[in-house]
Amino acid sequence: MLRDALLLHLGYNATLVAVGATLLGIAAGATGTFLFLRKRALVSDAISHATLPGVCLAFMAMVAMGFDGRNLAGLLLGSALSAGLGLLCLTWLVRHTRLAEDAAIGAVLSVFFGFGVVLLTVIQTMGSGRQAGLESFLLGSTAGMLRADALVIAAGGALTLAAIVLLRRPMILVAFDPEYAATRGVPVARVDFAIMALVMAVTVVGLKIVGLILIVALLIIPPVAARFWSDRAERVAGLAALFGGLSGFLGAAISAAYPDVPTGPIIVVVAFALFAVSLLLAPGRGVLAAVLRHRRFQRRVHLRQGLLALAQGQPIYERLTLRLLRRAGLARADGVATTEGRARAAKALRDEKRWEIVRSDHAHEAAAALYDGLRDIETVLTSDQIADIDTRIGGPRGVTP
Repeated sequence: MLRDALLLHLGYNATLVAVGATLLGIAAGATGTFLFLRKRALVSDAISHATLPGVCLAFMAMVAMGFDGRNLAGLLLGSALSAGLGLLCLTWLVRHTRLAEDAAIGAVLSVFFGFGVVLLTVIQTMGSGRQAGLESFLLGSTAGMLRADALVIAAGGALTLAAIVLLRRPMILVAFDPEYAATRGVPVARVDFAIMALVMAVTVVGLKIVGLILIVALLIIPPVAARFWSDRAERVAGLAALFGGLSGFLGAAISAAYPDVPTGPIIVVVAFALFAVSLLLAPGRGVLAAVLRHRRFQRRVHLRQGLLALAQGQPIYERLTLRLLRRAGLARADGVATTEGRARAAKALRDEKRWEIVRSDHAHEAAAALYDGLRDIETVLTSDQIADIDTRIGGPRGVTP
């Protein structure tokens, strides 16, 4: 069953849902990157919760006018207006009051979401509202999704992605250094508003699939996962779009294969799985890479200390140090240096004396700042500078076996 879902063999509607969820994930991952880099991730939480009153008011308005209250286009329009109002309130509070942004986010989030819950209660007392199913917008649901609904979601995700591609350069510049962007003539306030508008668009489009509570995860988790793999903003945005798209597609496929599994939560779970893989296995920033770097550093320290001990005729008690020296062919099992070990030990001891001169000489202040106890002095000073230091030290000394 899962294989059929992954190959899009479970029917037309399941295919539409998968395509729509994939486009949504791509748009959410790319948009969330700029929000994440701008250090404003929590803004998405306020925007998503601000959509609930709009959904409820749109339903009530459509019912009052004699239309189908569950028309997705009308509900998304209402949620967009409500989210826009929430964004304006948040912006006004931050700019015109002494409230910090996190406090303003908390205020907007709680007030709008509380008002939405009140409206949901009112709707349940309406004769036409008992079967409204608006609670599906909280956690997402594709069980009753129609072809038109899937097309609306897919089109919205595609348009949002196109806008991201067009605006990516000024958004990257503002995300990293808004002051520099302002000196380059970039309208920082407008770009910030564009980022928020794209977040709002993704939030509104994703209500049916992921829900207003979980859309925040789809906006933030893929960029955070992508950040483990690269330092370049455009590459992070591309990877975040890829992770978001994979999360949407795999989550929709799993939900289609197992109808009892809710679509929105499983999409978020898949996104978290990709984050966990990135956290553990990313070559630059992953946990495994960090552990390996630490072990390599630890071994370099042990090897260096072992060579200095050999050079000074000191016994080596640390088992790891002796094992590393033996493995490198620098010492025998009894701790006595080999021929190569004596040469390496003499070089290590002489480098320490060279570094002492460098660190005490103001003429080499820049080079001294690079000393870490492990760096080869040849990578910092020229051969003429080293020769001059050797003259000050005196002739080289060997190691007595």
